[in-house]
Amino acid sequence: MNKTRVMVVDDHPFFRTGIVQWLNQQKLLTCCGEAGSAAEARRAVDQLKPEVILMDLRLGDGDGLDLIREFTETHPKIRIVALSQSDEDTYAHRALRAGARGYLMKSEATETVLTAIQTALRGDTYVSHRMIARLTTNLFPDPASNELDLAKLSDRELQVFKLLGMGCSVREIAERLKISPKTVETYREHLKEKLRLRDTQALLRAATIWVERGRL
Repeated sequence: MNKTRVMVVDDHPFFRTGIVQWLNQQKLLTCCGEAGSAAEARRAVDQLKPEVILMDLRLGDGDGLDLIREFTETHPKIRIVALSQSDEDTYAHRALRAGARGYLMKSEATETVLTAIQTALRGDTYVSHRMIARLTTNLFPDPASNELDLAKLSDRELQVFKLLGMGCSVREIAERLKISPKTVETYREHLKEKLRLRDTQALLRAATIWVERGRL
């Protein structure tokens, strides 16, 4: 019986080794290769011809969301499942919007990873029960809630928010994102408006707390 070919893209060698070993123990799956960076993944995908890619969103040399968009366009038959530490409340819908057919936290049990792969291969989309409830909340938000609603931010706005929380200056953010400082300032104003924060200090405080809680 032919096994489904799965490629693993993750910049953490220890985790990558574990998931590769687990894949090769499955009856219907085999790991056809692995990549530790976006650049390696681009080089490997044509050669390895995976049917499924398990992809982390935090890659040292690039953004996993950008890579999902790229592969969805250049290799539309490959099913991509995001497997990440990044907070699913903030990132799951972004990964799905980019073209992923599933989103999993790395803390999930291996049985759940198998279910997500099988779901993606059927052409369906996998998200956790918790995330289904969260997506419903995003559609029908509670106006009395004081929680920051990061779902309303664009991907670029979220990038700026994260970098602000990491202590980057306007100029540093501009250099990292290859945009002008004036554009960063415009994004900062949009963030204050969308998140209903009264001033820049409130924005910086909220971003810092979010980063410190490890939700990036």
